[in-house]
Amino acid sequence: MAEQEQDAYVRFADIRKSYDGETLVVKNLNLDIERGEFLTMLGPSGSGKTTCLMMLAGFETATHGEIYLDGTPINHVAPHKRDIGMVFQNYALFPHMTVAENLMFPLKVRGISSTEAKSKAEKVLDMVGLDGFSNRRPAQLSGGQQQRVAVARALVFEPKLVLMDEPLGALDKQLREQMQFEIKHIHENLGVTVVYVTHDQSEALTMSNRIAVFSEGVIQQLATPDELYEQPSNAFVAQFIGENNRLCGTITETDGDESVTVRTDTGAVVRALPVNVDGIGSKTTLSLRPERVVVEPEPGNFPNVFDAQVMELIYLGDHIRTRINIAGHDDFVIKIPNTHTATRNLKPGMQIKVGWHINDCRALDA
Repeated sequence: MAEQEQDAYVRFADIRKSYDGETLVVKNLNLDIERGEFLTMLGPSGSGKTTCLMMLAGFETATHGEIYLDGTPINHVAPHKRDIGMVFQNYALFPHMTVAENLMFPLKVRGISSTEAKSKAEKVLDMVGLDGFSNRRPAQLSGGQQQRVAVARALVFEPKLVLMDEPLGALDKQLREQMQFEIKHIHENLGVTVVYVTHDQSEALTMSNRIAVFSEGVIQQLATPDELYEQPSNAFVAQFIGENNRLCGTITETDGDESVTVRTDTGAVVRALPVNVDGIGSKTTLSLRPERVVVEPEPGNFPNVFDAQVMELIYLGDHIRTRINIAGHDDFVIKIPNTHTATRNLKPGMQIKVGWHINDCRALDA
């Protein structure tokens, strides 16, 4: 434990936050962030993620608990003395200043000479691919270029920690995806610690070392992107991360940690992996990813096989998103690679068989 405490670069210790003295927006948050990590706080609006970021930045004060930065308590340290870089969704650039002046501003505030500030500004502009733009004003830049300047300004004074609050929310899809990789590569090259807030789960999966999934002021699961997607620990995480089929039912049999048998609310019998369940007779939510469902499974290879009717087909390039009616559920989705022979003949109204393995169907909380 002592080693863990030593390694934690950012630590939220028993943090609570209330704005009205009654309702807790953040409830007993305990979170360690390692030096050099890219950690994303992910969750829907009102889940507490942005409040946590603002407490770390110093723009909000914790109602209870302590935040530590590199072992030092910072609850009562002014924001400008925390030496933290910030990137906001609205860029927050000074419109009357040139790009170079925007970048030199945080350096001059810190007492760095104009010559050195100019040199650092040019270096960081080159890093974000904007060398040659130093004399332009923000209004002369595209949204993506302004966002690059905002990232450069957060990095120019070489902070150990950079906070990003929905920084790509105002960009179009293609530019947003491009910027995701650019920020990820800047993080990898500099080794700076990044705490990133978003409600966009694909963004979180693309960029992060670890993701903290928030709901109602509580971290529901803290894990790597692949673990969150493949092994959600509860029904909220399963539903929030990626596309997911839900079947609700009651546990009728159990085989230890190997499997449970569930009778769904429509009467179908499904075998699943017990992850977050109580005993026989308890309610559960089954979670099944669309790409884990096999069309026309080989007989005997799958413990779960059902008849289904094709309701809708949507061509999405590398796969066909297929909505089917299965066991009384007509909103069940499967993803079939467009190289699969079954996709050639599929039409709405067709009867097909589908199947899946026990380990791909997770029995979670009700």
